[in-house]
Parts: sequence; structure tokens; C-alpha cells
Amino acid sequence: MPPPQEGKRAALACGGDVIGALPDDLLQHVLSFLPAQQAVRTCVLARRWRGLWKSVAGLRITGGQESEVTFVQELREFVNHLLLLRCRAQIDTCELRFAVVSDDDVPRVSLWIRHIILCQVRLLRLDISRDGYGVYFYVDNLPLASQHLTRLELIDTGLNDSFLDFAGCPALEDLVIINGCFVHVRTISSTSLKRLAIADSSFNQHARTRIYAPSLVSLRLEDNWDRTPVLESMPSLKAAFVRFIKESVDRCFYSDSWDCHNEDCQGCYDLQAVNSHDSVLLKGLSEAENLTLIDEHDTFIFRRDLIWCPTFSKLKTLLLNEYWCVPDDFHALACILEHSPFLEFLTLHFFSKGPNHKVEIKGGYNAVESSAAISKHLKAVEVKCNSVNAEVLKILKFLGTLNICKLTINSHHSFYISAVCLHLRG
Repeated sequence: MPPPQEGKRAALACGGDVIGALPDDLLQHVLSFLPAQQAVRTCVLARRWRGLWKSVAGLRITGGQESEVTFVQELREFVNHLLLLRCRAQIDTCELRFAVVSDDDVPRVSLWIRHIILCQVRLLRLDISRDGYGVYFYVDNLPLASQHLTRLELIDTGLNDSFLDFAGCPALEDLVIINGCFVHVRTISSTSLKRLAIADSSFNQHARTRIYAPSLVSLRLEDNWDRTPVLESMPSLKAAFVRFIKESVDRCFYSDSWDCHNEDCQGCYDLQAVNSHDSVLLKGLSEAENLTLIDEHDTFIFRRDLIWCPTFSKLKTLLLNEYWCVPDDFHALACILEHSPFLEFLTLHFFSKGPNHKVEIKGGYNAVESSAAISKHLKAVEVKCNSVNAEVLKILKFLGTLNICKLTINSHHSFYISAVCLHLRG
């Protein structure tokens, strides 16, 4: 009888079982990309396959196609046996994607999650809806404890303080939350987290959630609603993206900066346990090197924070939208530029979301006629819009007062506006 390796070579040479000739670790790697049901079914292929699925490092309990809703009662018996037969085999990545209808299944699913944590999972993705139509699945009120978890993704998940206290997860570096519910969350806390993204999520209407993540290097807060969370100090922050486009409680119809003195105003007065002189966003973002700040819903958060505007001592690249460009004094734009002493690149999107802008106006800073109101390190300014209307001309005129102007030659360390003034795209 030939040795195993020679037998595999012979099979390949004769055009035999090519897949069966692969080593076990490679076969298990391939199985890790399959839904768990399909991976288990491979046990009938041959004797060698009978136990391979038990040690697969990737576990995907997802039911059918991604576009289809699978209900947990269809998976209940299978998953119970799956986890039992795997014992405590190590899991590298795990995805749970299904819908929970019965309240009786909630503790069961929570127990599955805890068992997977004990299997030293590194990447965990929970996409569990309450009934298949976007209602939140609330995780249990217990903290996570794992020395191995490095990335956590939560979709359609109702959250609480205990679950989001990551003191027991010292290796966690990536947290992504999409359509999460923070109504019962006062604090998100992690000293190890490096990248945080929260999108399409709801916060409390009456109190602000605080985010404490001092090791964060990347932050993305996108299209959330209700009360904007408070950012604690982030001294390692490199890049941040903040965008308001949905309904927010942080809005006042009587004043621009949360001080309407109307006690019936929900935006200004219906807020618990907050110091009126605390910065919400800008102080926490003040260490960033690259910033994108977009408001398409006219909230007062940025204008409010500008009253105590911090110095952005590391900021090199800044992108703003029309929210910051309100004539005639352009106070918001002027204030943030004045507090960005090392800014190198400024981009303004004026009622144009891109990525394809019809009009791009490119300019530079005249260092000879320097202005104390703007960084002397500024290298380029871009205004992107759909047309050059009266409002855009006002912006250009304001930028001209800061010595961002049209030059025809590159001399005296000055910079010029490319294509004279306008670069039109058809």
C-alpha cells in the first residue's frame, strides 16, 4: 500500500479526487466559508470527511440566502447539536444571521453567543433581528469577557451598558454597530478599541450616551438619530467621519445654538444630566488628523460646540459641507479654520454629495499676504458644487478675505488656483 502522500499524487496524476487530495487544514479552511449546514453535510462524502466539520475555524449559522429571512426555530435543533458535537473546538470567525420570533428563544440564542465566546472566537458578527422586520434583538445584560475577541459586528441589536463595557475584552480593536439601539445605554467603554463605526442607530431622546475609547484611531458616526453621543478624549485619533442626515432631537426651531429659552422646546430643554458647558463632539475630535463633518439636518450640535471651540492641533485635512458656510459672516467656517493652525487641505461640499461633482473650484493660500485667521501651512482648497450660484460666490468672496486667491504663477512659496478658477465636468 503506497504512503498517503504518494497515493494523493497518484490520484492527481490519474485525474482522480483532486479535492480529496488536499490536506485536512486546507479542506477545513474551505469549509469555513460555507454555511454550517452545508459544511456538516460533507460528512457523507467519505470516511475522511466525517469529522472535518467539527474543527472548522469559521462558523456561519445563517440559514438560507442573505436576502432571505431565516427564523431561529428552523435552526434550533441543528445549532444545539452542532455546538454540542463541536465541544469547545476553537472558532476564529463566527456569523449568526437569523430572526427571532418567540420570547422563549431569546435566552437560547444568548446562550449560543456565550458558548461561542468561550470557544475563543476572534471575529463575531451578530445579525439577529427580533422578528425579521428590523425590530431589535436585545442582548443579555451581562458583560462580554474574552481574551481573544478582536472584532465585533452588531446589526439590528438592542444594547445595554453591561454588554458595551468591554473591560473584559482587552484584545478588542474593531467595533461596528449598524441599526443598533442605544436607548438604554449610558456609556460605551473600551480602552483597547482602535476603530469604531456606528451607523443608522437610535440613541436616547432624553440623555446622551458617552463614548470612552482613549485608544481610538478611527471613528465613524453616520446617519444616527435622537441625542448625539458625547465623545470623551481620544488622543490617538487619526481620522473621524461624522454625518447627520436623519431626524435628530438636537434641533431647535427657535434658535441656532440650543439657547431658545423656550421650556417647551424638546431639543434645548428635554435633556437629563448634562452640563450645558460640556462639548458634545468637537472636543473629543480635537486630536484628529483628518476630519469630515457633515450636517444635512441642521442640528445645533456643531454650532453649540463652537462656543467652546477647541484647538485642532494635529488637523491636516478637513472636509465640511454647506452647514458650515452660512453667509454673511460665515462664523462656523471661520471659527474652525481659526482653530486649525496646521491645516493643509480644506474641502467644502456645497449642496453636492459627490463623488461626481459638476463643478470643482481649486485654490491655494497666498503665504506672502498671510492671514492670522487661517493656517499658514494650507496647501490646497477645494469647493465642490453643482453650479456656481450666488451662494457659492459668497463663499469664494469670503475665502478671498483669508488670502485664498487666484494666482497665475507659483512663486514666493505661494499656490495658485488651477484652471484659473473653475474646472467643469460634463
